Amino acid sequence: MKVWRVEKREEGWRLDQFLKEKTPSWISRSLIQKAIKEGKVKVNGQIKKPSYKLKEGEIVEVDLPEKPQEATVQPEEIELKVLYEDRDIVVIDKPGDMIVHPVPSKLSGTLVNALLHHCKDLQGVGGKLRPGIVHRLDKETSGVIVVAKNDFAHQSLSKQFKDRKVKKTYILLVKGRVKSDEGVIDLPLARHPVLRIKMAVVETGKEAITEYRVLKRFDDVATLVLAFPKTGRTHQIRVHMKSLGHPIMGDKIYGKPKEDEIFGIKRQMLHALKLGFFHPRTGKWMEFVSPLPEDFKEAIRRIHEYVRERS
Repeated sequence: MKVWRVEKREEGWRLDQFLKEKTPSWISRSLIQKAIKEGKVKVNGQIKKPSYKLKEGEIVEVDLPEKPQEATVQPEEIELKVLYEDRDIVVIDKPGDMIVHPVPSKLSGTLVNALLHHCKDLQGVGGKLRPGIVHRLDKETSGVIVVAKNDFAHQSLSKQFKDRKVKKTYILLVKGRVKSDEGVIDLPLARHPVLRIKMAVVETGKEAITEYRVLKRFDDVATLVLAFPKTGRTHQIRVHMKSLGHPIMGDKIYGKPKEDEIFGIKRQMLHALKLGFFHPRTGKWMEFVSPLPEDFKEAIRRIHEYVRERS
C-alpha cells in the first residue's frame, strides 16, 4: 500500500494523472485506471473516478500490483514464407493475420516467435521482445518485411529506415472514387487525444508524407491505389487515406468494415507490395516483391463483379 498527500501544486490534477506521476514507470495509465475502477485506489477513504480532480491536503491510498516478471519470447515452429535469406538478413512475406512482435498480452503466435525458431541465433539482436525487427507491419497488413539476423545488419537497416533510404511500395483498396490520379499527402500525425489506439492528424504531430497513385477505379465503389510512404509513422497510410475521405476497405479502426463484408473482406486491404534497401554488408541495392494475396485478389474480383452487374 502506498499513501500520498496532495500538495498545493498538484491541486486540480486528475486522479489518474496524479498516480501516473507517483507510480513506477512500468505501471501504465490503463493499469492505473483499472485499479481505480476496481476500488484499489481511495481518496480520503473514498472510491473516486479516474477523472476526479484532487484538492490540496487530500490523502491518496493505492494498492499497487506486483511488478510482473520480464516477459520472455519462445521459439515456435510456425511456417514462414521466405523470399530471401543470407547470413545477415531474412526477407519474409508476412500473412495478413500475424502480429510482428510480441506484446505483454500476446507472447506467442507472432512473427518473432517464428523467426526465433527459423534463425537460431536471433535472440538478443536489437532487443528481447523484438529481436531482429527493424520495421513493422500492422497485424492485418500483409507483405514484405525484412529482418536483421545480427547486430551489424540491425544497425545498418535501422539507419537506412531512419535516413529514409528505404523504398516502400504498398497497394491498397479504398472506399469510394479517388478523384486525383496522383497526389502527395503531407499531414502530421500523433496519437489520438482520447482514443489511444488510434492515430490522428494533429498540427503539432510528427511529419508524415505519403505519395499515392491511382491504379484503377471501380466506379464510385472502390479505388485500387499504390502508396509510397516517405516517412514511417504508425498507421500512416491508413490515417492519410482516411483524411482524403477514402478509408482502406476492411479497416476496423478507421473504416466501416461491416459495409465491406459484402465483398468478402475480413481484414484491411493493405499489402506491402515492394521493399527496396541497400544490403547491410555488400551495399548492393536489393528489391523484393510480394505477390498479391488471394483474399486481396478475391476482393478485387467481387468488387469488379458488383460494379459490372450494377451497370
